[in-house]
Amino acid sequence: MDNQAHNAIVSFIWGIADDCLRDVYVRGKYRDVILPMTVIRRLDAMLEDTKAAVLDMKKKMDAANIANQWPALCNAAGQAFCNASPFLLRDLTSRAKKQTLKADFEAYLDGFSPNVQEILEKFKFRNQIDTMIDADILGAVIEKFISPAINLSPKPVYRDDTMQEIRLPALDNHGMGTVFEELIRKFNEENNEEAGEHWTPRDVVELMADLVFVPIADKVMDATYSCYDGACGTGGMLTVAQERLMKLAKRRNKKVSIHLFGQELQPETYAICKADMLLKGDGDQAEHIAYGSTLSVDGNPTRQFDFMLSNPPYGKSWKVDAEKMGGKKDILDSRFNAYLDGGEQLVMIPRTSDGQLLFLLNNVAKMKKDTTLGSRIAEVHNGSSLFTGDAGSGESNARRYLIENDLVDAIIALPENMFYNTGIGTYIWILSNKKEDRRKGKIQLIDATAMKSSLRKNMGKKNCEFTPEIRREIMRIFMEMEQSEVSRIFDNSEFGYWAITVERPLRLRVDITKHVPISVLKDSDRALYDAAVSALPKNTPTDDWTAFAKATKLKAALLKKVRPFITEKDPNAQPIEGEADVDLRDTEIVPFIYDGGIAAFMENEVLPYAADAYVDEKQTKIGYEISFTKYFYKPVELRSMADILADLKALEAETDGMMAEILGGLEG
Repeated sequence: MDNQAHNAIVSFIWGIADDCLRDVYVRGKYRDVILPMTVIRRLDAMLEDTKAAVLDMKKKMDAANIANQWPALCNAAGQAFCNASPFLLRDLTSRAKKQTLKADFEAYLDGFSPNVQEILEKFKFRNQIDTMIDADILGAVIEKFISPAINLSPKPVYRDDTMQEIRLPALDNHGMGTVFEELIRKFNEENNEEAGEHWTPRDVVELMADLVFVPIADKVMDATYSCYDGACGTGGMLTVAQERLMKLAKRRNKKVSIHLFGQELQPETYAICKADMLLKGDGDQAEHIAYGSTLSVDGNPTRQFDFMLSNPPYGKSWKVDAEKMGGKKDILDSRFNAYLDGGEQLVMIPRTSDGQLLFLLNNVAKMKKDTTLGSRIAEVHNGSSLFTGDAGSGESNARRYLIENDLVDAIIALPENMFYNTGIGTYIWILSNKKEDRRKGKIQLIDATAMKSSLRKNMGKKNCEFTPEIRREIMRIFMEMEQSEVSRIFDNSEFGYWAITVERPLRLRVDITKHVPISVLKDSDRALYDAAVSALPKNTPTDDWTAFAKATKLKAALLKKVRPFITEKDPNAQPIEGEADVDLRDTEIVPFIYDGGIAAFMENEVLPYAADAYVDEKQTKIGYEISFTKYFYKPVELRSMADILADLKALEAETDGMMAEILGGLEG
């Protein structure tokens, strides 16, 4: 089936909403009926030929009082699912009374196997039945979905009984997936979903799949592999990854199979993903999709995967997850906490307003370490993951962990407006724990922001795409590790830095004539203080607090009380050992690649201007950030002075001519 046929089916189904639902549902709620009904009709069409066999099997098992009938019924249906009710969808169109239709339709739904029941439950589809019955549109909706004008069956529809000429082509599993994805895209666009919940366009997913599989294509063996997406949404990345690996393996005469795993938090999206797996014939794969939050309730805590692709939510709060995990400060999950070689804990918990890096760390925790290929990851993030967070913050520590463990192969900057519901800049991170020798200790940055093809018609906010030619060019740049205006390769150390605290000593001048408020000292302490001041030698220095304090012979606690009132800062006074002037404190960023490190930086950049400055080593922190702007910024070329002067002279000559004409006209 070609794209034209797919589009015809999508248009027909989309038209059902306008024809039947317009006066009953607002546009944003059309999906509550259309998506589950599309699933139901496809399942129904796939079960038509085996319906008699299923009913016969059920009759035999009922007679034998067998309780768990579903495995045998699904086997009789020849699918990973079945329907044990006495009805097919077309049987329900002849009901004259609304209540009879409602009862039979509910019995039909109840007849589906448990895996379909879960999908219907997450869709909350049964909640729509009363609405449709009350509005008397359920029958019309069913009739539309079984219309002879469309074919959602895996078998072709012929023009007559001779079966010589096909009227409507068969809709195979791949085609059904395409139709379903297009419906989802249209609904997402219609509902203008949040930026962090958008559906990933296929051109981006295909590039991600290429980045994961192509570099190791020649190393793929006759084996079974696994692919995981911890924010799988509707499952599009998983199915594209499956297709890509199978195609690459076939070209190399390798026999491979791939198990798909995922997790999704949103009930409807989870239902769509599982339904999509069933619609494509991947019944077993549907069981590998977990429901719930990957962060707080990991559905695959002990599994490791060969390949991982994901587009996690970014700019989205994970505060609820943090609370479920015991509060941000008490999260002990090993996915998000690591230890340095010296035993120091490296906490990688980001701020609760954005949890995207946690999804990347979740994937890293599931990497295989004992296989030849290890694991490869491709994940989409916004710019926050590159640079948000100061040294020592959770975000910076996460980048430190990834880079110091040499896991980052490359990061690719994508054009703006690549996604349907957000125009912000995005980046693909490519990770591997079994890097090629030439990539070890290095990270490749690719600026693909200008590598795009404009769409003739915008799809939401998406106004451009990656054509196959553009994807091939990006892959060429990546595979060849090209050094160019759009591709640069750096040592890992390029992105690290020390955040140092530069201190200046506190310098105080003493003035014993200043008054110490009555409320500061008790009478006994004031007597001691007055006596000590009176007994001071005449040569007691007033520009050296340490010497002054020693001369008074007073206890430190008493001196601490009076010091704020009898001193003032003086840059010409003697430094107080061990005390820093907080007003002169400064923080400096020292890149790892600075020749000579912190000591050389101080000598070259600080001490010439503040000879008494020193580094508080206890406050030194390590940070990592990646700035595409720094490496790919192209300054606007300024016009030369000669060009500017020439333009000014031309304007001057032009205005002189105009003035002459005006004055000449007045004189005339």
